[in-house]
Amino acid sequence: MSANRFAIPIKILPEDIDFMGHVNNSRYLNWVQDVVLQHWQKLAPAEEIASKGWVALKHEITYRRPAFLDDDVIAETVLEKIVGARSFYHTAIRRGEEVLAEVKSMWCCIESATLRPARINREVAERCFGLPRKQEPYLPE
Repeated sequence: MSANRFAIPIKILPEDIDFMGHVNNSRYLNWVQDVVLQHWQKLAPAEEIASKGWVALKHEITYRRPAFLDDDVIAETVLEKIVGARSFYHTAIRRGEEVLAEVKSMWCCIESATLRPARINREVAERCFGLPRKQEPYLPE
């Protein structure tokens, strides 16, 4: 799996199930947040993790099939690009080969101390997240 691609297993809990007997749609947003933040924490240098945080700016969700309590589900995300302080992710929630939901999301990196937007260093994007050097648009220095 490349550095810009990351996956985690999802444990469906009884409290995730709604009145219709399947996972409530709102839980998918939690799963997207979990996989995106864990991707950052796994690959970014410790000093970047300590000094920066993330806030969601936008989510676009396409629900394809319901998930149920005993399903084996994974959330797989791909960091598509970084532009300034914004990162763009595509996340698929899967049960085996079956796509349950697809989520396009935009996140803003912030400085932990000031809560102001913070650009991701070009070297971090290339070395840690495998984004190509010639990607357009890219990180202005």
